[in-house]
Amino acid sequence: MSKLKMDQQSKDSTDRSDLLSEDGKNSKSVVCQRCGSKVLCPGMALFAEKELVLPSMRKKSSLSATEGSADGDTLTAHWLVDDMYTFENVGFTKDVGRVKYLICADCEIGPIGWHCLDDKKSFYVALERVNHA
Repeated sequence: MSKLKMDQQSKDSTDRSDLLSEDGKNSKSVVCQRCGSKVLCPGMALFAEKELVLPSMRKKSSLSATEGSADGDTLTAHWLVDDMYTFENVGFTKDVGRVKYLICADCEIGPIGWHCLDDKKSFYVALERVNHA
Protein backbone atom coordinates (compact mmCIF):
# COMPACT_ATOMS: atom_id res chain seq x y z
CA MET A 1 0.00 0.00 0.00
CA SER A 2 1.38 3.41 -0.91
CA LYS A 3 2.29 5.89 1.81
CA LEU A 4 -0.31 8.32 0.47
CA LYS A 5 -3.04 5.66 0.73
CA MET A 6 -1.94 4.78 4.30
CA ASP A 7 -1.90 8.46 5.29
CA GLN A 8 -5.41 8.87 3.87
CA GLN A 9 -6.64 5.82 5.82
CA SER A 10 -5.14 7.03 9.10
CA LYS A 11 -6.56 10.52 8.43
CA ASP A 12 -10.02 8.98 7.89
CA SER A 13 -9.91 7.03 11.15
CA THR A 14 -8.59 10.09 13.01
CA ASP A 15 -11.38 12.21 11.58
CA ARG A 16 -13.88 9.55 12.60
CA SER A 17 -12.61 9.30 16.18
CA ASP A 18 -13.14 13.08 16.46
CA LEU A 19 -16.79 12.46 15.60
CA LEU A 20 -17.41 9.56 18.00
CA SER A 21 -18.16 9.74 21.70
CA GLU A 22 -16.99 6.94 24.01
CA ASP A 23 -20.31 5.13 23.60
CA GLY A 24 -20.06 5.15 19.77
CA LYS A 25 -22.49 8.01 19.19
CA ASN A 26 -22.03 11.25 17.27
CA SER A 27 -20.17 13.76 19.44
CA LYS A 28 -20.97 16.71 17.14
CA SER A 29 -24.06 18.02 15.40
CA VAL A 30 -24.69 16.53 11.95
CA VAL A 31 -25.44 19.30 9.43
CA CYS A 32 -26.24 19.64 5.73
CA GLN A 33 -23.14 20.15 3.57
CA ARG A 34 -24.93 22.65 1.39
CA CYS A 35 -27.03 24.89 3.66
CA GLY A 36 -25.77 24.03 7.15
CA SER A 37 -29.20 23.03 8.45
CA LYS A 38 -28.98 20.77 11.53
CA VAL A 39 -29.93 17.15 10.76
CA LEU A 40 -29.03 15.55 14.12
CA CYS A 41 -28.05 16.84 17.57
CA PRO A 42 -24.95 15.40 19.30
CA GLY A 43 -25.43 11.99 20.92
CA MET A 44 -28.51 11.03 18.90
CA ALA A 45 -27.06 8.48 16.44
CA LEU A 46 -24.84 5.40 16.64
CA PHE A 47 -21.92 4.86 14.28
CA ALA A 48 -22.62 1.88 12.00
CA GLU A 49 -20.76 0.25 9.14
CA LYS A 50 -23.09 -1.05 6.44
CA GLU A 51 -22.46 -1.09 2.71
CA LEU A 52 -25.19 0.94 0.98
CA VAL A 53 -25.39 2.38 -2.51
CA LEU A 54 -26.74 5.94 -2.56
CA PRO A 55 -27.52 7.79 -5.80
CA SER A 56 -25.34 10.80 -6.60
CA MET A 57 -26.28 13.99 -4.72
CA ARG A 58 -28.92 16.08 -6.50
CA LYS A 59 -31.98 18.15 -5.73
CA LYS A 60 -35.09 16.10 -4.91
CA SER A 61 -36.84 16.79 -8.24
CA SER A 62 -34.08 15.09 -10.24
CA LEU A 63 -33.67 12.30 -7.68
CA SER A 64 -37.01 10.60 -8.29
CA ALA A 65 -36.60 10.99 -12.06
CA THR A 66 -33.60 8.65 -11.99
CA GLU A 67 -35.46 5.76 -10.41
CA GLY A 68 -33.73 2.50 -11.19
CA SER A 69 -30.48 4.10 -12.35
CA ALA A 70 -27.28 2.73 -10.85
CA ASP A 71 -25.45 6.09 -10.87
CA GLY A 72 -24.26 6.37 -7.29
CA ASP A 73 -21.68 5.77 -4.57
CA THR A 74 -21.08 2.77 -2.34
CA LEU A 75 -20.76 4.14 1.19
CA THR A 76 -20.01 2.18 4.37
CA ALA A 77 -19.77 4.72 7.24
CA HIS A 78 -23.13 5.88 8.56
CA TRP A 79 -24.94 7.36 11.52
CA LEU A 80 -27.73 4.97 12.53
CA VAL A 81 -30.94 6.39 13.98
CA ASP A 82 -33.76 4.11 15.17
CA ASP A 83 -36.64 6.62 15.19
CA MET A 84 -37.51 9.14 12.47
CA TYR A 85 -38.55 11.66 15.14
CA THR A 86 -34.94 11.79 16.41
CA PHE A 87 -34.00 13.94 13.40
CA GLU A 88 -33.99 17.71 13.76
CA ASN A 89 -34.48 18.33 10.08
CA VAL A 90 -34.77 15.63 7.42
CA GLY A 91 -37.02 14.90 4.48
CA PHE A 92 -37.84 11.66 2.70
CA THR A 93 -38.21 10.93 -1.01
CA LYS A 94 -41.10 8.98 -2.43
CA ASP A 95 -40.61 5.21 -2.28
CA VAL A 96 -37.97 3.90 -4.68
CA GLY A 97 -38.72 0.19 -4.58
CA ARG A 98 -38.59 -0.70 -0.86
CA VAL A 99 -36.37 2.32 -0.01
CA LYS A 100 -36.89 5.96 0.92
CA TYR A 101 -33.88 8.25 0.63
CA LEU A 102 -33.17 10.89 3.27
CA ILE A 103 -32.67 14.47 2.12
CA CYS A 104 -32.13 17.86 3.75
CA ALA A 105 -35.59 19.21 4.57
CA ASP A 106 -34.46 22.83 4.01
CA CYS A 107 -32.57 22.78 0.69
CA GLU A 108 -33.70 19.32 -0.52
CA ILE A 109 -30.19 18.20 -1.46
CA GLY A 110 -29.61 14.49 -1.21
CA PRO A 111 -29.69 11.75 -0.72
CA ILE A 112 -27.81 12.06 2.54
CA GLY A 113 -29.13 8.74 3.79
CA TRP A 114 -31.25 5.66 3.34
CA HIS A 115 -34.23 3.94 4.95
CA CYS A 116 -35.59 0.51 3.99
CA LEU A 117 -39.35 0.23 4.41
CA ASP A 118 -38.94 -3.37 5.63
CA ASP A 119 -37.06 -2.17 8.74
CA LYS A 120 -39.02 0.55 10.54
CA LYS A 121 -36.21 1.22 13.06
CA SER A 122 -33.17 1.83 10.81
CA PHE A 123 -32.38 5.20 9.28
CA TYR A 124 -28.84 5.59 7.91
CA VAL A 125 -27.11 8.95 7.30
CA ALA A 126 -23.86 8.68 5.32
CA LEU A 127 -20.91 10.42 7.03
CA GLU A 128 -19.53 11.45 3.62
CA ARG A 129 -22.76 13.24 2.71
CA VAL A 130 -22.96 15.53 5.77
CA ASN A 131 -20.75 17.89 7.75
CA HIS A 132 -20.16 17.94 11.50
CA ALA A 133 -20.17 21.07 13.65
